[in-house]
Amino acid sequence: QVQLVESGGGLVQAGDSLRLSCVASGRTFNEFKSFSLAWFRRAPGKEREFVAIITWTGRTTNYADSVKGRFTLSRGNAKGTVYLQMNSLKPEDTAVYYCATDRREYYSPRTYSNATMYDYWGQGTQVTVSS
Repeated sequence: QVQLVESGGGLVQAGDSLRLSCVASGRTFNEFKSFSLAWFRRAPGKEREFVAIITWTGRTTNYADSVKGRFTLSRGNAKGTVYLQMNSLKPEDTAVYYCATDRREYYSPRTYSNATMYDYWGQGTQVTVSS
């Protein structure tokens, strides 16, 4: 079993900041020696898109071009806890944000940006940015 719980979404104005949290847990997750934790988002009427990823043992992070320089993904102290700090938010950042994980660590953009590579997903948290 793997459970992913996202939190921290809300309604903000353009230029504001938000911090999303994702906590992964469960018996199966506890067996992961290495893993990737990623954020994706889906805006109304659009396809789900990759936002950011962190590899747990590799400690690498990668970001979509659309959020690079504004969003920062970091690890918490507890295994499976990550934070997505979102600064300078724009109305186009409005979406449901999903946390996803997989027992493999992904380093290739072609791989980590592909939602089908992740076996486990959270329920999502809504982020709305007003202009």
